[in-house]
Amino acid sequence: MSNHPSQPPPHPRPHRARLLRAGAAATAGLAAATAALGAGELLAALTGPDTAPVIAVGSTAIDLTPTPLKEYAVRTFGTDDKPVLLGGILLTTALLAALAGLLATRRPAYGAGVFGVFALAGAWAALSRPDAHPAAAAPALAAGLVGAAAVLALARLLRTTGPTSVTVAAAAVPAGRAGSSRRTVLAATGGTIVAGALAGVGGRTLSDRRTDVAAARDAVRIPPAANPLPPPPAALRPKVAGLSPFVTPNADFYRVDTALTLPRIDPRQWALRIHGMVDHPLLLTFDDLLHEPLEELDHTLSCVSNEVGGPYVGTTRWLGASLPVLLRRAGVRPGADQLVGRSQDGMTIGTPLESVLDGRRALLAVAMNGEALPVAHGFPCRSIVPGFYGYASATKWLVDLDVTTFAAFDPYWVRRGWDRTGAVRTAARIEVPAPFARVPAGEVTVAGTAWATHRGVAAVEVRVDGGPWRQALLAADGGPDLWRQWSHTWAGATPGTHRIEARATDATGAVQTEERAAPFPAGATGWHSTVVTVT
Repeated sequence: MSNHPSQPPPHPRPHRARLLRAGAAATAGLAAATAALGAGELLAALTGPDTAPVIAVGSTAIDLTPTPLKEYAVRTFGTDDKPVLLGGILLTTALLAALAGLLATRRPAYGAGVFGVFALAGAWAALSRPDAHPAAAAPALAAGLVGAAAVLALARLLRTTGPTSVTVAAAAVPAGRAGSSRRTVLAATGGTIVAGALAGVGGRTLSDRRTDVAAARDAVRIPPAANPLPPPPAALRPKVAGLSPFVTPNADFYRVDTALTLPRIDPRQWALRIHGMVDHPLLLTFDDLLHEPLEELDHTLSCVSNEVGGPYVGTTRWLGASLPVLLRRAGVRPGADQLVGRSQDGMTIGTPLESVLDGRRALLAVAMNGEALPVAHGFPCRSIVPGFYGYASATKWLVDLDVTTFAAFDPYWVRRGWDRTGAVRTAARIEVPAPFARVPAGEVTVAGTAWATHRGVAAVEVRVDGGPWRQALLAADGGPDLWRQWSHTWAGATPGTHRIEARATDATGAVQTEERAAPFPAGATGWHSTVVTVT
């Protein structure tokens, strides 16, 4: 048996020690951020899901994002733009948290200060939301306090027992004690991450349960229309495989809005105020609305962000109370020219008042394709005014209607440079063949959909490789507020690559313009085209 004392473990190389030290500090910052976000989510279960720090910051970021960047996000990510935004916020938070951990091991006040800035930014974002209440700042402030306390505690542990001291004093500390110190740091860091994650999941679950309106929606019994419309006839859709259904199923109907968390409104607590330049302001409950003579409206709704040939358009049978009837009951005063709808989440949408009252069937919709509105599409009530893009006519989660003037108020999108009226552009979309499809030579079926909402579609033309325009065969006309589907037989298609174009003519005789324009500020224009290979 040797009498020599056991040899201390060899010193780690200096650069490896620094990397280990930095990695441990950054991980401590990430753990503190997890705890912070978990605390924020837990408290947001009491103050509202939209007050959670990440959601509040994300919503404010949407409002502050320049319009061209918003359009790029919609064009690039489509309906995944919101997850991408939230992912970007979480990634930025993670980077700042790692920096806070690195700072806290050397200058604790600086590390804690990063979480202080996070708290103030989150609180400001929450309080800047429309109709925010003072308690909205509480989740962000709590998150900042928890994050600062956690990063200070973990940094102190690192300084006294973590990789910093263990590597420096390895010669003097027995291997077993050094391992124990490392285990202490790992346990504290891991425990902080687990506790934060559990708090976050628990807070989100509790919030979802507190705001869940699924049972209330299921309990709604929508009365039938006073004068039900007949089912859409089969002649409205050509029998072409791959063509969109004439009526868009609710699950497939597009959703483009700024809401990071869907407003969840119990219909028993919902009320709509109609006020402003009216003689008799109205306050309607959901039961009041259901007791109105309900009307059905077959209508094609499209989004102004839709690119030429894009997917953000759909057709639905809506059911609701007549908006013109209610406005006349309120008594619109002379001089009013704008109707501003306000959503539960503060979104404002302005519609030309003369168009609401000119005889078109504008609705306060409560049902969509035979069922109560889905939460994602505005439950319990939304507005529908034919002839306009959604940003100028279709307020989801509607709680307020203000009769006013264009001079007095600029709605949300107008303040960001979009066209004030929002009239729908004439558009034709090729759906068959699909882009870059390979089709056999001979006769090729070309088909698609065209719309010119509230004007109607009178003709669609198709041409191949810049040749002469040929009239497409239109399906039956369902009315000016609906899209119209069409088909065309391309005879004598020869092998090779070919370009197919389509254009529509509305019922006023105006031909869809060839000039290409981006969606901003008044909707995309230009002829849709697709390239196919004939084999």
